[in-house]
Order: sequence, then structure tokens, then C-alpha cells
Amino acid sequence: MHGVPMRKVWLLVLLALAATYVWRRCTPIQHAPVVLQEEPRQVDFTAAQAAIQMDGWTLKPLATFSMKARVLGITRYDDGPPSKLAPYDLALGWGPMSDTGVLERLNIRQSNRFYHWTYWGKPPVPEKDIISHSTNAHIIPAGEGVLLKLKSLREGSLIQLAGVLVEATHPQAEKPWRSSLSRTDAGEGSCEIIYVKSLVEE
Repeated sequence: MHGVPMRKVWLLVLLALAATYVWRRCTPIQHAPVVLQEEPRQVDFTAAQAAIQMDGWTLKPLATFSMKARVLGITRYDDGPPSKLAPYDLALGWGPMSDTGVLERLNIRQSNRFYHWTYWGKPPVPEKDIISHSTNAHIIPAGEGVLLKLKSLREGSLIQLAGVLVEATHPQAEKPWRSSLSRTDAGEGSCEIIYVKSLVEE
């Protein structure tokens, strides 16, 4: 009886590794009830700051920004000039929107640079708390290290990020792409646009 050819063995090993990688990337991280109580920290600039130039875009710093959050969703974009600047959107939650018990009663999805949530029956927490404790952030990685970390994140990751909220302009853009400076707004213009200098998974 002949043994299994080594080429087939290596093929099976590679398939198993690939399946493990896909499973890990696509499977949300499960947590026991967890609440990240710390609110995002923002300090608005009172004087004009030096602009940041990136891939034809001009970034005007508006405020320093840092936060600890739970990743509620990750979406990669690869169409149009904005996707080269901010290839990833992260739906992020803190406070009640980092609580496993609350999130289990919400349906969360991202599309077209927006973040949407729905629920059945009574909301798990007041809607104003959902709005004020979650956001869809357009992430501009400041360097390759931040981009690599973005690629490794999964739904459920607990992260700490720091950077600058910005207004981005481009010669081919119809209008400036300006970050929200509030946590309580909703709808168009309510997303944070963050030039991320540091991203750590806890």
C-alpha cells in the first residue's frame, strides 16, 4: 500500500491553515459581559494647525482624539479617492454600546460609509444612548503599522486608538470631508474622520 504523496500532505496542511485563517478573521470575538466606561477624549484646537498632506489630500486638524472602544463592525472600501485615504470604516461602541447584553439585542451593519442599527420590540437601552455611545469612524492610517493592525482586527476586538479629527479636501472632491466634533449627532456628517497615529488591541 502506497503512502500519501508529500505534495498532497502539504496541500492539505495549506488548506487547513487557510481555513483556520478565514475562520479567525470572519468569526466575531466573544466576550463575557463587558462595559468600557471611559468616554472618548477630545480637545478642539483653538489655533490653526499645520496641514497634513496624504495622497493628494490635505488634512486640516480639528481636534486631538482618543478612545477605548469595542469594534462592532469592520468594512473595507476600495472605490474612489476616499478609499485610498481611509480604506477602513470601524463601527465602534463604548459605555452601554460595549455591553454584550445590549449588543446581542441589536442588529448592526455598515454600508456606503454609514453604520446602521435596528432592534426588535423595545430597545435594549434608550436610543439616545445608542447614538451617543457608538459611531462609524472613517480611519485614515498614519503609517503602515496602523494599517497592518486594522487588517488584523475582528468584530468584538477591544481597541485603544489615538489621533486627530480632520477635515479632508481633495482637488477632485465635490466638497470637504469633515469630521464630526460631537458624539450626540446622527445621520450625514455625524461620522468621525480620524487620522490615527496609534492603534492598540487590548
